[in-house]
Amino acid sequence: MNNTFLQNRFILSELVKKGIRLKYRRSYLGIVWSLLEPLLTMIVLTIVFGTLMGIEDPTFPVYILAGRLFYGFFSQGTTAALKSIRANSSIIKKVYVPKMLYPISAVLFNYVIFLISLIVLAGVSLVLRVYPTFYLLQAVLPLAVLFLLSLGVGLIMSTIGVFFRDMEYLWNVLLMLIMYTSAIFYMPEKILSSGWGFILKVNPLYCTIACFRDSIFGRPLEYKLLAYSFIFSVICILIGWFVFKKNEDKFILNI
Repeated sequence: MNNTFLQNRFILSELVKKGIRLKYRRSYLGIVWSLLEPLLTMIVLTIVFGTLMGIEDPTFPVYILAGRLFYGFFSQGTTAALKSIRANSSIIKKVYVPKMLYPISAVLFNYVIFLISLIVLAGVSLVLRVYPTFYLLQAVLPLAVLFLLSLGVGLIMSTIGVFFRDMEYLWNVLLMLIMYTSAIFYMPEKILSSGWGFILKVNPLYCTIACFRDSIFGRPLEYKLLAYSFIFSVICILIGWFVFKKNEDKFILNI
């Protein structure tokens, strides 16, 4: 996969640019929507869940937005990767391009949009007086692990999606389960202190979100959570690469 990336980086960059253009081609706001959408979602979730759970912490919107942005990228990146081979079937049938570039570019262009959307998080944090500390430098680690996790899962999904079309619908259901076990709009303390804490801790996305929040709120990282998520991500990448390479010659018969 490393050789595929290095030898075809120009093609990969063009696929990333194409993905960004296509994502916003029918939107009047264009890429500005990547800033506006998470902000509006944060406001709605803060009002609804903040009121229902009686949370009066003025920094709760920052908590929600951090989780929402991470989950949003994971959801969009893996879903785009799942559909990437079928979405580019006309090109695959006419021009030879290493097929693995398609799911990689699908994750990459969503990651670029995700990084841009972090501007909203920075702005909201400053407005609500969640000021950066030395611990913010740690944020690079969960951000990197998030990309690896999405890439690994995306590679696996891209192969499955070629042979099982219903995987698109099943993945939407699984994403909902992942969302509810990622503590995006609720505080996880009660669950973690109960006998059901493992439900969150086995979710690698929750682990990356928790570490990112630690960085934002000026706390040291929980390195066990981050290490688990990193190992999970690497295993997914290895499995995804192996399964993809083993089956890529069969793609042309199923798209």
